Amino acid sequence: MSQDIPAGLEALDFHLTGGRPVAAFEPILVGVVGSGNLEVLLEAADATDCHIHVDTSARGFGTIWQAVVQDFHGRHALAGVRLSINDMGATPAVVSLRLDQAVAELTDRAQGGQP
Repeated sequence: MSQDIPAGLEALDFHLTGGRPVAAFEPILVGVVGSGNLEVLLEAADATDCHIHVDTSARGFGTIWQAVVQDFHGRHALAGVRLSINDMGATPAVVSLRLDQAVAELTDRAQGGQP
C-alpha cells in the first residue's frame, strides 16, 4: 500500500456549469454500496449547475473520477441537480452505468412514470 495515500474514504467534489435544467423531482437512488459497486443519489437543487460529490474507498483516483464526471456531463449536461456517490471501488464503466441509470429514472418520471 502506498504510504502517501492516507487510509479511509476520499471525498471529491465537482461543480459543472449547468446545461439542461430539470423540473423538481423526488430523489432518485440507484445501485447499492458493496464490494466493487456504488450507489448514486440524484436530487433536485436550487442552483444552475450540476454538483457531484463522491465518497470513495479507492483513494488517489481523482483524475479518473474527473474524466468519468466530464463524460457524464458531456452526455447529459444536467442543471439544477446534485449527485451524491458512495463508492466501494467500482470501475469507471460501473460508475457510468449507475449515473446513466439515475438519468434514465429521471427521464422516465418526467414522462409520467412512477416515482
